[in-house]
Amino acid sequence: MLDTLDDADADYVIADEAAGNDASIVYFPTPAGAVEEMLDRLSEAGLADDAFTIVTDVETATTPHFDELEGRYTQGPEDEIGLSHAELRTKAQELTPETTMFVVFAALSAILATAGLLLNSAIVIVGAMVVAPFAGSSLSTSVGLVSDDGQSTAKSLRSQFLGLVVATISATVAAAVFRWGHLVPSTLAVGRITQVGSFTTPTLLTLTIAVVAGAAGALALSTDLPVTIAGVAVAAAVVPAAAAVGIGVVWVEPVLALGALALLLVNVVFINLSALVALLGFGYRPSEISSLREWLSFSPRQIVSVLVAIGLAVLVVAMLVSTYQYFLFDQAVNRNVDEVLDNPDYSNLELASASAEFGAAGLFGEEGSVTVVAARTTGEPYPRLSERLRRHIAAETNRDVSVEVRFVEYQRAGSG
Repeated sequence: MLDTLDDADADYVIADEAAGNDASIVYFPTPAGAVEEMLDRLSEAGLADDAFTIVTDVETATTPHFDELEGRYTQGPEDEIGLSHAELRTKAQELTPETTMFVVFAALSAILATAGLLLNSAIVIVGAMVVAPFAGSSLSTSVGLVSDDGQSTAKSLRSQFLGLVVATISATVAAAVFRWGHLVPSTLAVGRITQVGSFTTPTLLTLTIAVVAGAAGALALSTDLPVTIAGVAVAAAVVPAAAAVGIGVVWVEPVLALGALALLLVNVVFINLSALVALLGFGYRPSEISSLREWLSFSPRQIVSVLVAIGLAVLVVAMLVSTYQYFLFDQAVNRNVDEVLDNPDYSNLELASASAEFGAAGLFGEEGSVTVVAARTTGEPYPRLSERLRRHIAAETNRDVSVEVRFVEYQRAGSG
C-alpha cells in the first residue's frame, strides 16, 4: 500500500488501530479528482474489497506534494475528469434540497418567473432562475446512469417530475391571481409580450440553452469547479417555459400553452441527454452490468415507473418530431423573408424581426403563422407585402400560412 502511495507522490500518515486487532489506519490527503484513481491503484496493489475506505472533505492540506497533486488532478488525471462515482453522486445530491424546500423553491421560482414574463422584465426572470432548485435533480439522472445507481436515477426522475408539476401549477395559480386580481389588465394580449413569446415555441436557440446547460453542469459536477452558474443555465431552460404554460392556461391561449409545454418537455429531455453524453465523453462509464438484476426486478412500483417512462418517451418523441418540423418551417420563413425584402421595391424597409409559430393544427403539418416587424419611413405604404410573403412561404412549406406585417415608423433628418 505504502509503495503505491509513494509512486503516486501522495503524502501519508500511519496510525495503529487502538482496538489491538493488528490493523493500521493510513491517512493521505488527495484532491477530489484523484480519489478514484488512488482507490483503483490501491485495489490493484491488494487492498481488500471489504477493507474500510472512508473519503472525507479536506479544507486545506500543507503536505509537501499536495499542491502538485491538486494541479495535476483538478481536471483529472491526464486531462480526464477524475471524481469518483461516489463523489459525483454526492455532489449532485447536495445540489438538491430536501423535498419540502425543493417544492417551496420550485413554486417561488415559477411565481417570480410568471411576474417577470408579464412585466416583460428580463431582470426578474433572471432572479427566478437563481432561486430555482432544478440543477441537482436534472443532473442526478445522468450521474445515476453512468454509476449504475438505478435508485438514484429513479429518485432524480421523480424529483424532476415533481418539480415540473409544482412549477407549472404555481405559475398557473400566480397568473390567475395577477389577472383576476387586476394586477395586470385582464385583456392583456400575452402573446404580444416579447418575453412570453420567447418561451412558447421550441427553437434552435432555446434548445441550445438546454444542451449547453446540461453539458456545462456535467463538466462542473465532474471537477472541482462550482456548479452554481450551470444551475442558473439549467433553470433558464426550465422555469420561464413552465411560467409561460401557466400564463397560456389562465389567458385561455391553448396554442401558447401547448407550445410552451412542448418547449418545457423538450428542454428537460435535452438537459438530461446532453449531461449524459458529456459524462460519457469525460470518461465515465457504468461498471460491469452487475446491477442488471435490480433493473429487471418487477415490483409494482417499477412496473408503474416503466409504464410512465414509456408514456413520457412517446410524448417526447412526438414533441421532437414536431420540433424538427418547426425548425424546417422557421428556416424556410427566414429564407423567404430575406428573399422578398431583397427586392428593390422594399429597399427602404429595415427588417426588425421575423417570428414563426404553429397554429393548433401546425403540429401535424397543416398550419402556420408568421409575424414580420419592419421599420419604414413615415408615409411609405407597402400594401402587398404581407400577401407576397404569404405566397412565397406557402409555396415552399406547403402549409396554409397567415402572415402579419407590423411597421415601426421613423423619421430621419440628414446631417447639416
